[in-house]
Amino acid sequence: MDIDYIIVGFGLAGLAFVEELEKKGKTYIIFENESQNSSKVAAGMYNPVVLKRFTPVWNGNEQLKVALAFFKEIEKRHNRTYLYDVPIYRVFKSIEEQNNWFAACDKPKLAAYMSTTLIPNNKKEVLAPFGFGELLHTGRLDVNSLLYNYQKKLILKNKLIKETFNYATLEILETSVRYKNVNARHLVFCEGFGLKDNPFFNYLPMNEAKGELITIHAPSLKVEYLIKAALFVLPLGNDLYKVGATFNWKDKTQKPTEKGREELIKKLEATINTTYKIVDHVAGIRPTVKDRRPLIGIHPKYKQLAILNGLGTRGVMIAPTVAKQLYANIENKVPLHKEIDIKRF
Repeated sequence: MDIDYIIVGFGLAGLAFVEELEKKGKTYIIFENESQNSSKVAAGMYNPVVLKRFTPVWNGNEQLKVALAFFKEIEKRHNRTYLYDVPIYRVFKSIEEQNNWFAACDKPKLAAYMSTTLIPNNKKEVLAPFGFGELLHTGRLDVNSLLYNYQKKLILKNKLIKETFNYATLEILETSVRYKNVNARHLVFCEGFGLKDNPFFNYLPMNEAKGELITIHAPSLKVEYLIKAALFVLPLGNDLYKVGATFNWKDKTQKPTEKGREELIKKLEATINTTYKIVDHVAGIRPTVKDRRPLIGIHPKYKQLAILNGLGTRGVMIAPTVAKQLYANIENKVPLHKEIDIKRF
């Protein structure tokens, strides 16, 4: 079988690149073994503000515009809803934090997203004595449903094979690659944390962070905004809330732990004051990079191989933009932005 592309991995990165291939009429096959679940367990929130420091996300405004148009187009095609408007209420821990918030509101890159109105806390179930700052134009992508439905369509078209990619079987030819019975002009790795086992790109400095989340049932909480304090409490509907997340730089397993659960409970009970029941507990490995920029580009020796990885905690916003850039780089030799190009390492 002769095709244009082999894609390895199908999280948000793989999906975004496949969308580019579909638009350009390219042929492809995907290998996905579901060993990496960071996209599937992610909260899927998008916002262009770093809430810890009240600073703009790198290229956040531009990325958000591209991402919203990208996912809305898929919604229309699938006749399903994946994007949900969800305001974010940042809990203030002090008067000083209130002052820092309002100072940040005057910054040009932040003014459109940070409300200048102090929101008092009128719910006894939420612990926020200094009130909230509200982020505007924020929301959530139902990543799990999107990936599930997209995969079903790909399987029906015989474009997705659920099996582990065997690097040792790959043959790199002069201008193409061969994998089993598939000949392709290009191969793009979108493996997330799976990068550590990739013999072609594992030299890149991925700084993986394990994250654990719980889902709680809290019938009396009744909030329709995301509460952001030491953790986030995200409403899912039906009195369910996703709560997270931990950051563990040492544990590279994808199994939930009692230690992670206890950390989440401790922080949650410093944020809300109501009864709840834990109904789910999941974990995943975030494919982050030390300089907080994605890993995008073509292999320095094997020009048929490329990588789309390192999207970190903001994959919803970043994936569509960097997928477009990688495609343009492969097909039209359009230079990548230096900040994301793997040549920086």
